[in-house]
Amino acid sequence: MTHNHKIAALRRDYSHSELLETDVDLDPIKQFRTWFDQAMDSLVTEPNAMCLSTVCNNRPDSRIVLLKGIHDDGFVFFTNYHSSKGQEIAENHFVSLNFAWLEIERQVRIQGIAKKVSAEESDAYFYSRPHESQVGAIVSAQSQHLKSREELEKAMTEALSRYEREKPVRPEHWGGYIVQPDMLEFWQGRVSRLHDRLRYELVDGQWVLSRLYP
Repeated sequence: MTHNHKIAALRRDYSHSELLETDVDLDPIKQFRTWFDQAMDSLVTEPNAMCLSTVCNNRPDSRIVLLKGIHDDGFVFFTNYHSSKGQEIAENHFVSLNFAWLEIERQVRIQGIAKKVSAEESDAYFYSRPHESQVGAIVSAQSQHLKSREELEKAMTEALSRYEREKPVRPEHWGGYIVQPDMLEFWQGRVSRLHDRLRYELVDGQWVLSRLYP
């Protein structure tokens, strides 16, 4: 069997749960919190890992980042504003998020607009991080070309020595974004590929719930 045939033959029937309109919250952020809690209770690996997609020159660009907060109006993550993702968000605020909780056969897709959080919120998270992570954020010119691993490690060693004597200060170019959604889709795996897909869309300030074909 060729490699492609092996891939094509990969198959699994989903039977963990169901997703019905009568069982979900009318507020999709509350529904997300419920599913997120269940993912944590189910010991899903890195339940806050999410695929963040941005747009660069009309081409999608994706990477995994970590969710660090759920507000009533959106989802928060932190990064270097000078990074590729930061520059792309500056050019086009529309982004998408994707959570895949394979252990419980669930997926959540989110579309919305990314905006910077306040300096106070960025400070609060930055100073809650381990000391080495704070220094790493200062040292790393994220997404820029690097000559070698040794160059990075040398810069980190020098910075750690410096910050033994003084407190790290959050760089102005490092902080958080909140993704304020206008669409959330909850996907639950079901048998025979007849999956459940419930979509919330923001219409005139109100969330409208509908079911989609799988």
